Amino acid sequence: MAVTQQGILELLSPYPPGWGGVLLWGAASTVAISAGAFLIGLVLGMGGALGKLSGNRPLRLLLDLYTTAIRAIPELILIVGLYYAGMDGLNLLLATLNLPAIEMNGFAVAVAVLGFVQGAYTTEVLRGAILAIPVGQIEAAKAFGMTPMLRFRRVVLPALLPNALPGLANLWMSITKDSALVAVVGYQELALSTRLAGASTKHYFVFFLASAFLYLALTLVSNVVFSLIERRVRRGQPKPA
Repeated sequence: MAVTQQGILELLSPYPPGWGGVLLWGAASTVAISAGAFLIGLVLGMGGALGKLSGNRPLRLLLDLYTTAIRAIPELILIVGLYYAGMDGLNLLLATLNLPAIEMNGFAVAVAVLGFVQGAYTTEVLRGAILAIPVGQIEAAKAFGMTPMLRFRRVVLPALLPNALPGLANLWMSITKDSALVAVVGYQELALSTRLAGASTKHYFVFFLASAFLYLALTLVSNVVFSLIERRVRRGQPKPA
């Protein structure tokens, strides 16, 4: 069904009966979900990378199982499985403790599950970045008598960031797209908002095109942010020819 330019502006208006406000709210939810999951993934990834490199064989085997299983199972199956099976298991545990059942909202589930998935990929990105650090730098820090925490803060972290940022930027771009999968648990982010707007007005092309531009804008802004961060962490390093 063809629509005029005036009709498109009315459809995308941020005020009812336009659906622009719904799309913008969905985009904000997408950013919030992605940011929360990304931060959880960073924490899990750093712990996983350090655990894999710690020399503790049982811990390394457990982390290998985690990263392999998570990267092998599609995110959609993980979200659905952890949401329904995880909630059932948690409520069963609470029932055995004579505690009331709880119902988690879609946002919390989305952030937790995507963060858990993100942690597996981040583990490998950070592990590779740590391995790329010249061993002599770490040994010199040990020779100066630095504690493990001080070595990590002053030597390992500044040295791994330039190596890890390209991979972390890719993971951020990926999670902004994977956030669309949380629609299966009923949480309204940008993808679900787009489908609702299209179904209500029957102008699917208009709203999916608008949604694509919002995702593109998010990607462009993210590129600028990561470029500024990379410029900051690479200060003092020679620029590539």
